Amino acid sequence: MLDQQLKNLLRHTDITFQAPSFDAIEVKDAATGVSLAWVKKHDRADVEAAIVRAEHAQALFKQQSALQRADLMMAWYQLILKHQQDLAQILTAEQGKPLSEANGEIKYAASFIRWFAEQARRIDGDVITPVQSQQRLLVLKQAIGVTAAITPWNFPAAMITRKIAPALAAGCSMLIKPAEQTPLSAYALEVLAMQAGLPRDVMITLSGDSVDVGQTLCESPIVRKLSFTGSTEVGRILMQQCAPTIKKLSLELGGNAPLIVFDDANIEQAVKGIMNSKYRNSGQTCVCANRIYIQDGVYDAVSQRVIEEVAKLKMGDGRLADVTQGPLIDEDAIIKVQSHIEDAIDQGAKLAIGGKRLAPDNTFFEPTVLTHVTQSMRVAREETFGPLAALFRFKTEDEVIQMANATEFGLAAYLFSQNTARQWRVGEALEYGMVGINTGLISNEASSFGGIKQSGLGREGSQYGIEDYLELKYMCIDLSE
Repeated sequence: MLDQQLKNLLRHTDITFQAPSFDAIEVKDAATGVSLAWVKKHDRADVEAAIVRAEHAQALFKQQSALQRADLMMAWYQLILKHQQDLAQILTAEQGKPLSEANGEIKYAASFIRWFAEQARRIDGDVITPVQSQQRLLVLKQAIGVTAAITPWNFPAAMITRKIAPALAAGCSMLIKPAEQTPLSAYALEVLAMQAGLPRDVMITLSGDSVDVGQTLCESPIVRKLSFTGSTEVGRILMQQCAPTIKKLSLELGGNAPLIVFDDANIEQAVKGIMNSKYRNSGQTCVCANRIYIQDGVYDAVSQRVIEEVAKLKMGDGRLADVTQGPLIDEDAIIKVQSHIEDAIDQGAKLAIGGKRLAPDNTFFEPTVLTHVTQSMRVAREETFGPLAALFRFKTEDEVIQMANATEFGLAAYLFSQNTARQWRVGEALEYGMVGINTGLISNEASSFGGIKQSGLGREGSQYGIEDYLELKYMCIDLSE
């Protein structure tokens, strides 16, 4: 249940805390199944009207100076930090992750707003050396216009700010479609943005059927840029729907991250990296280690230490003390984890710990470790998105590079080695957009987040993250009379 303080943070015209008479989406507590709130279900007409409002708002907003936009964003940043505990409570209630992780996500979410507030004043063009003496050549960077974002349920606050912060810094408006399971964090952020002084309709949150809302945003000629985080399958559909209007796209799609532990690795450092990467958010992150490759010489030692650490994890309601593992998002997530475990065991893998759901009336699943996993198993080809650590054995560096790259995905990879030459050699050979070396935690606002191959297009965060929200305009000025 949400107390009055949290309800005050969610005072939005599209939210009610009693079953409404209008068409709405019910938001339930991830751990208990109790109703938290209802949010208005926007239909196609609502989305079209919102797009028009966002266009009018953006025409005025882009006229503000970079300093004005930066100051506004910093005010929003400060409000998020002021309400960090409340925002974390809302996030844990609707998403399920432990409160400590939710607090970390809110701080992480705020960091993008601060970073891009600073970047707003660094949107610089170029003066080009002319080829004719009477001409002056310039390249300007201008806001692309109305933008849209479709965000996932696993990081319902950070995935919003990582997208809207560069849009605001550039002078764009944004329509945000949060996941149906976790819309409350989006609305709470919007409420705080309005309190910070963001002009009306520069940020609009839209809840509703994913197909109807998403397709309307894609087909609109007014929306000039779409940012999406989600599955590769849905990313392909969105690309097709955006094609007629030639939109700019940022797509952060599926992953199948390998984590490689070499014989010369610091074993405790590697185990810490495995735990951080694999079991954060109960394994429901796009960059979590999906395939853990351990070299022959340390396989038994690393496997045993991972099993020991997994045994210490505590499942439960994320608001309770010492809980490290919350529920999975829904029944489909449970089914996928179970199917990967069953397939692997049928083909010879060994269940070392875990392996079953807590109870049939909830979506808690035990943190699990499988050993003796091979490339023929489904877990080698598919992203599990759950608390399952699959431990593979390998012999040589060349062999593991080949196995790690044997996927259509290319989002994140990790390697653990104390050999500097190997760090560079393997890091460069891995076909991934991001590589963590001797760490399982790679995300921050200053780095470029994104993948290659079928893991997506574009980059978020960093100095590069604002570029997709800008258009280049070349100006040739003839000074002759």
